[in-house]
Amino acid sequence: MIIDLVNTTTRKIEDALTAMRHRLGGPATGKVLTLVVVTDEAGQYDALRASIDASRDHPSRILAVIPRERTGESRLDAEVHFGDSGPGETVLLRLYGLLVQHAEAAVLPLLVADTPVITWWPGAAPRRPGAESLGALAQRRVTDAAGDADPMGTLKRLAEAYRPGDTDLSWTRATPWRSLLAAALDEPHEDITAATIEAAPRNPSAVLLGAWLAGRLGVPCELSSSCGPGITAVRLATASGPIAVTRPDGRMATLSRPGRPDRRAVLHRRPDAELIAEELRQLKPDEVYRDAVRDWSRTVAVRATAGVS
Repeated sequence: MIIDLVNTTTRKIEDALTAMRHRLGGPATGKVLTLVVVTDEAGQYDALRASIDASRDHPSRILAVIPRERTGESRLDAEVHFGDSGPGETVLLRLYGLLVQHAEAAVLPLLVADTPVITWWPGAAPRRPGAESLGALAQRRVTDAAGDADPMGTLKRLAEAYRPGDTDLSWTRATPWRSLLAAALDEPHEDITAATIEAAPRNPSAVLLGAWLAGRLGVPCELSSSCGPGITAVRLATASGPIAVTRPDGRMATLSRPGRPDRRAVLHRRPDAELIAEELRQLKPDEVYRDAVRDWSRTVAVRATAGVS
């Protein structure tokens, strides 16, 4: 069910949500969080589908904020969706005029009371997510450097602007790699002397995975370009041969270790819905991400000072 509200107010939007719940017999409460999605018209469909799919395990109120024309009279248009193949509620908020610069005025009255707030920018990341009005409302702030025209520049800017609660889907994409590598490293092995990650060029997940590995192992980690998709291999050098995880097809990985049979594991490239669902499960600041992105940023700064590309 969809209700269109033109030139409306947040009170009328809340009244529409309440009326739909009563009409369809839905619970008055039951939402575990509010997911604020800051997007545009071109990206709103994909972002909302991913958000609705993710909310199946985390019943949420989804507020999609779509800034429109900044000039002219301030106006708020809304689409209120209920029961769009998910357990939550979805509201599209289209902002006009001065309201574009004060989006929090439209969002704050619609937050589910006494529940966490997560803000996600599926497109271009703001310069300082924690300083943005919609970022300041949230316990967690999710960006995606991989979708930017300059992913490495965006990731460095996000590292410099980091505040507790920030994270990036480039880091979330590396979770299965970190899990598989951690499991391999928990088994007996010879000392690791170096690490190499092979990935498509300008892949932010690869540089974050490399920073995490270098910090955990205390050895240098180099990046090598491949044809992708994404990360295709991680190789850890030991005296008796490499420990390697290779994934040339973006679906299945092979774990190879000296003197042991190879092991196959599913390591598919996950859609945004799975990535957002993972972030919805973690509401505390991700300190491991903080360390990885800061370590990588410092390494980039040192290389630039030394004139190394």
